[in-house]
Amino acid sequence: MNVLILGTLPSQQSLKKQQYYGHPQNAFWRVMGELFDAGPQLAYEERTRRLPAHGIAVWDVLASGTRPGSMDAAIDENTARPNDFAGLYARHPELEMVCFNGQAAARLFRRLVPAKVQKSFGAVSFVTMPSTSPAYAAMSFAEKLHRWAIVTTAARPTDLDASGGRHHVS
Repeated sequence: MNVLILGTLPSQQSLKKQQYYGHPQNAFWRVMGELFDAGPQLAYEERTRRLPAHGIAVWDVLASGTRPGSMDAAIDENTARPNDFAGLYARHPELEMVCFNGQAAARLFRRLVPAKVQKSFGAVSFVTMPSTSPAYAAMSFAEKLHRWAIVTTAARPTDLDASGGRHHVS
């Protein structure tokens, strides 16, 4: 895994479908389709095979938390618990880039992941991308795609995916 894309928490739609970025209006899979041929026209299982084939994993900053609805602004930070990023980096020292899918994911990472853990990532690039959420309509799809294209600089084919094609981090 060379690139880790981090959201906040799954939306209600994603939880219902048991799929990352499951809301049909979320631009994530359209962007991945343009950049890595892993677009929404493919079955979810195929999309989740294609991203790891490019060295990309998708995860969330939070392992758990309370959020009424699907808006990131509604996340109750008193209940928010981050994922195990120390363990992640120990298992994936080849990581080169972490892309936050929106400001909220970046903010939660900075606030909730201990500074010692953040510093342990060393030379890893941290990049805040424009949110692909349908709630972020201030930027056109074309501009979002242009900004997300930075992912291609660190993505590369890999045979490290032993998860059976799943694109999440374990």
